[in-house]
Amino acid sequence: MKVVIAGAGIGGLTLGLMLHAKGIEVDIYEAVGEIKPLGVGINLLPHASKQLCDLGLEECLATKGIETSTLAYFNKLGQEIWREPRGRAAGYDYPQFSIHRGELQMALLDAALARLGADRVHAGHAFQSFEQPADKVIATFVRREDGAEVQVEGDVLVGADGIHSAVRRFLHPTGDEPRFSGRMLWRAVTEGEPYMDGRSMFMAGHQDQKFVCYPISEPLRQQGRSLINWIAELRVPNGELPKTDWNRKVDKSVFSEPFQDWKWDWIDIPAIIEGAEAVYEFPLVDRDPLPRWTFGRVTLLGDAAHPMYPIGSNGSAQAILDARYLTDCLSSDPNTLYALREYEAERLPRTAGIVLRNRMNGPEQVMQLAEERAPNGFADIGKVIPRAELEAISLRYKRLAGFDKDSVAAARPA
Repeated sequence: MKVVIAGAGIGGLTLGLMLHAKGIEVDIYEAVGEIKPLGVGINLLPHASKQLCDLGLEECLATKGIETSTLAYFNKLGQEIWREPRGRAAGYDYPQFSIHRGELQMALLDAALARLGADRVHAGHAFQSFEQPADKVIATFVRREDGAEVQVEGDVLVGADGIHSAVRRFLHPTGDEPRFSGRMLWRAVTEGEPYMDGRSMFMAGHQDQKFVCYPISEPLRQQGRSLINWIAELRVPNGELPKTDWNRKVDKSVFSEPFQDWKWDWIDIPAIIEGAEAVYEFPLVDRDPLPRWTFGRVTLLGDAAHPMYPIGSNGSAQAILDARYLTDCLSSDPNTLYALREYEAERLPRTAGIVLRNRMNGPEQVMQLAEERAPNGFADIGKVIPRAELEAISLRYKRLAGFDKDSVAAARPA
């Protein structure tokens, strides 16, 4: 069997490594001419880190990223709503990592080049189309350096080419527009003093104004400093999806004013914003769940299949879980067409549920509940939101996304 993968992001590279480990031939095609360590921070929840650790990447991830200890939610006044341990601190067998997205992608790329071979990862090849004669799929890519069309034959084509997926657009050319939430994100990293224990993630505010922070550099932590990944979020007037670049650099004055009084005894958010060298703007978008991903020998994976709001730290995690299940299906069932349908039948409804739950703020709804029930703050959170309700919200989302302890323990190894 030969699998052709469009996209060398986290999902595509992970799939390539997993398929290679099962003895399946893989070629990965990436549209950009040079794969660079772009982006900001990303969280790897235990169900996702388990898969990467089982691929032999734990030491690499641990030396680069932070092993997250705690997740805490606060209201807009800096009062604590809910706190829980994470990863190994919560009793999991696998860690939760907070890491720079570019460093994670480069770690996966280095592993792919070493294991698959440098001749199996093809940068500068943009997907254009495919056809399915007889029992094969023939994908056509455009080589960016000279505009030549390159045809690649395989048994399976996987579109892992992100939220702007060309493969998805070829499968669903109409009626599949991005769905804008009416909220904008501003993302950056700031080097500064550690907060809390130096390994904690927190979120503060509510659905119309929110701030997220977590450290992402273990080398800097060992120096007594912190590389803080942060996200500011605001609801914007008019609620129209910007038509310009979705990753454009903007001045801090565009969004910083509403956060100017968010200075509490344990964190100074205006100082974190001011300390960033560059800030990038993203619209908070997803797409409606598709009725199907699989067309014969072609299927989708990761953000190409199920773009979701970055709530609950699940975007990259679900791409990695897609890769795990697709690999299992293709390596265990001799009927390739059936294996692809089985993959879709398992993963499409699961991820659709997360897309829809994230629109309801996922586990972050505890902040919205606090805002609605106690907009002026509280003396005792237990009288505003009973602990049992907080625990139920947390566990429900973990089970939905597949990272409750029982699900992680039962997951098959890579």
